[in-house]
Amino acid sequence: MSEDPSNLLAITAMAAVTLACRCGGYFIFSRITPTPFLRNTLTHLPGCIFIAYVVPALFRAPPADWFGAAATILVMIFSRNLGAAIAAGVAAAWSATALL
Repeated sequence: MSEDPSNLLAITAMAAVTLACRCGGYFIFSRITPTPFLRNTLTHLPGCIFIAYVVPALFRAPPADWFGAAATILVMIFSRNLGAAIAAGVAAAWSATALL
């Protein structure tokens, strides 16, 4: 089996861009001191990005996925344990799929 050179070039280019983005962030923040506002904003950014990906997909999802999402949120609120929240969400979605 032979690989198409354009696929290997695309993978290499994506890896280089990813590395440049990550190293660029470290480089910039090694040169500046973020303000408290910027530091606070950056702590909330991962959650905002996650919600931007999940909510539109959840609106198009079947009802079983809504049960999974609700279970994940509830377990995370009460336990603050990411592993337990993911396990509960998967179990709830699987159970609702089996029952519905």
